[in-house]
Amino acid sequence: MKILQFGGTGQVATAVRAAARDGVEIIALSRAECDLENVSQIRKVIEAADCDLVLNTAAFTQVDPAESRPDEAFAVNATAPGVMAEACAARGLPFVHLSTDAVFDGRTDRPYVETDEARPINVYGRSKLAGEQAVRAHPRTVVLRVSWVFSRYGRNYVSFMLRLARERDVLKVVADQFGTPTDGEALAAFLVATAPRWAAAPSGDPAFGLFHFANAGETSRFDFAKTAIDRDPRARAQIEPTTQAAFAEPAPRPPRSPLDTAKLREMFDFEPEPWRVAVERTADRLIASDLTV
Repeated sequence: MKILQFGGTGQVATAVRAAARDGVEIIALSRAECDLENVSQIRKVIEAADCDLVLNTAAFTQVDPAESRPDEAFAVNATAPGVMAEACAARGLPFVHLSTDAVFDGRTDRPYVETDEARPINVYGRSKLAGEQAVRAHPRTVVLRVSWVFSRYGRNYVSFMLRLARERDVLKVVADQFGTPTDGEALAAFLVATAPRWAAAPSGDPAFGLFHFANAGETSRFDFAKTAIDRDPRARAQIEPTTQAAFAEPAPRPPRSPLDTAKLREMFDFEPEPWRVAVERTADRLIASDLTV
């Protein structure tokens, strides 16, 4: 099983390489090896690749900078995935693409399902929705929406909060934003384990399409951070709740964007782990290895 992966250094890309089992080869491409703003290069890479499936873990994920760099955000998050999916369709290859809860406006009183209307409220969300629409125009395509991804790899919310809690006396964390954390290592393991099924499935198979992937349960940013920080005996910060408005960030965030994973659970017989268990385990590993960044 050979997987051509766009994205070589991000946390999910790294987790996928770590999750690869015997018999699974990950051919990971960094930005230096394939410029995601060069559509000709993307096409040539896929046309020449010896692989069974193409996976896109690369994205422009900087939510606030996207507001002032919309052309770059759309090039990487929308145009590039569309070209990948088109090139895969030309070769009959399955294509798996990661998207985000940021395609929703956050005005909900229940977890979002895949059929809910997407109404993004920032440039990042709009670029990711455009990417979803571009790739789903082609057969044998999978879109997995994820949210609040964390892992042992790279810079993410858990590692960032652990570092700040060691550096500061007081740490203010948003308490009025709610969602479903996603264990990036569980996501990577799922991608690797399910790749053979996607590679063997014909067009029209229900294994293709749009799915939500996240851990079980929902929480606030505040409780998400506190759960990790409480594991660290070296943390010294007093954690205090605050509001999104207090941060006055350039890009608005959905106030509530939990993802319902029932469709994914039914289709793939996959049972997500409770978010708190996964966060505590990841925090413990980061603390033990002193890998906070």
